[in-house]
Amino acid sequence: MSKLSHFNDAGEAHMVDVSAKKATRREAVAEAFVELKPEVLDALPQNPKGNPLEVARFAGIMAAKKTAELIPMCHPLPLSFIDVEATVVYPAELLNTPGGVRIRATAATIAGTGVEMEAMTAASVAALTIYDMTKALDKSIRIRELVLLSKSGGKSGDYRRGE
Repeated sequence: MSKLSHFNDAGEAHMVDVSAKKATRREAVAEAFVELKPEVLDALPQNPKGNPLEVARFAGIMAAKKTAELIPMCHPLPLSFIDVEATVVYPAELLNTPGGVRIRATAATIAGTGVEMEAMTAASVAALTIYDMTKALDKSIRIRELVLLSKSGGKSGDYRRGE
């Protein structure tokens, strides 16, 4: 197993030097799920704070741009693209699956390091925004399954969850 990249030989945390890495196109896709009760899902269009899905999309985009300010060892990156999708998922009683909002964030750059953290930050902040916009109706909302779905570009190559 490789050693953790954000620690030097003395065990101190440090920012990885990526200056020798080639600037290539890199993309990452992350996802989160906000589990909501059916009555909260039904109330989404009538939210007095505005459309929670649109507010969450904007929050995710803004968060991706600030990732390096939030995660201490992340490099500030020039994002070429960031997109956040928020999709309502209705419960399926036969499959016993809960309903909620699926957040999918895609980030891309041409840089010497990847954008996984930007995609993950976008998905998580968008999910938190859905929570904020709906918490008046239900305090038992669950944010779950924040995962990296895929990444491409860079020295380590491509990754697809489940492969």
